[in-house]
Amino acid sequence: MYPDARCALDFTSPFELLIATILSAQCTDERVNMITPRLFPRYPTPQAMLSLTKEQLEDLIHDCGLFRSKAKNILGACEALVARHGGEVPRTMAALEGLPGVGRKTANVVLSNAFSVPAIAVDTHVFRVARRLGLASGQTPEKVERELRRRIPRRDWSQAHHWLIHHGRQICHARGPECLRCPLAPYCPAYRQGSVNPK
Repeated sequence: MYPDARCALDFTSPFELLIATILSAQCTDERVNMITPRLFPRYPTPQAMLSLTKEQLEDLIHDCGLFRSKAKNILGACEALVARHGGEVPRTMAALEGLPGVGRKTANVVLSNAFSVPAIAVDTHVFRVARRLGLASGQTPEKVERELRRRIPRRDWSQAHHWLIHHGRQICHARGPECLRCPLAPYCPAYRQGSVNPK
């Protein structure tokens, strides 16, 4: 269904992807892609980003939502990258999660899309679609990630993440999923059990 599914955030380096992913929390990728052209050409490295004050960064990302906490986390992450990692984005889960504003989902996005490390980032779409399709039953993103890692071959983890996201965006919406046009409906426990309210 989604042979060309890929990361919807625009980036040209691991650092840009890290910042874009931090910005994407509770914000659409489309909105982030409108904001990052203000940032990345002028501030393409942690060192360059640190030339901004928190207030200046807030002004640049103010239409992103949660912009105050995101500005604080971005500058904190940049400080940590410079102090601990020579200005480079680290390639391990532990090191990424050690950066301010970076949780497991963000770390998985960076590992998968910047460094081609097999990973499944569980955002709201992945969480919802995986549970509806019966691929997972966990009540937290961490538990759903563990279940998906067990059920999906490792070689497919990164691509499966994008498949689930695309399905959530295109058909399996949080409200009013389009089950009647979904090719997966015959295999979907949520549809068969009537636990969704399809359009």
